[in-house]
Amino acid sequence: MDTRAQTADSVREERKRQVALGYRVFAALGWGDLGDGHISARDPERADCFWLLDVDTPFGEASPEKLVLVQPDGSVVGGSGRTNLPAYYIHYPILAARPDVASVAHTHTAFGTPFSASAARFEPITQEACIFHDDHAVFDDEEVQVQSVDCGERIARDLGRNRGVVLRNHGLLTVGATVKHAVAWFVMMERVAEAHLKARDPKPISHNAALYAKADLTTDEYTNSVFDFLVGHHLQAH
Repeated sequence: MDTRAQTADSVREERKRQVALGYRVFAALGWGDLGDGHISARDPERADCFWLLDVDTPFGEASPEKLVLVQPDGSVVGGSGRTNLPAYYIHYPILAARPDVASVAHTHTAFGTPFSASAARFEPITQEACIFHDDHAVFDDEEVQVQSVDCGERIARDLGRNRGVVLRNHGLLTVGATVKHAVAWFVMMERVAEAHLKARDPKPISHNAALYAKADLTTDEYTNSVFDFLVGHHLQAH
């Protein structure tokens, strides 16, 4: 096997491992109990295809072996199982529009979903909120039950170059250059939604101070550590 193939294989296996851990973290946080969510990883060789959890597997039982490879027409070409069609409709257009992104994360949460009903943007009112300062969008659209690639393309358009988007009346979605980034930022985005719903008359952080905090909170080292702490706290300690 040549070096490039070995490298692609190792990248693929690591991405799949992180996707499975991400699903299990979501389960540990009480998310996805209705199967309502998905985490994807772009395949390193077939860049127009992506891996995600088989639609019939509960989040808490996710493993690399339970992932399926979905191609541009939505059919499964790797792994064994069935495509999650809403995931395909959402993830495929975003990954196609954002070659810098390797992973997309979305699920329905206790704070992100009700916050999304306001179709509002976040204010920089907490440390975590600074991560999304000038770096998130709102998808203000009534197709809340995503049933087409066209809707996914509209989400991708409104997401733009941002790291996250609030899907009106639906929930939150994040993207990342790695699976670790997409998952870590999703968890932190949910915390931001919680703060907005709970804070009474919050005083926003100034623009420059928010950007200063954001620069420190979005480094690879910090974001990877957030993912690793989530895994260690919710999975390895039990």
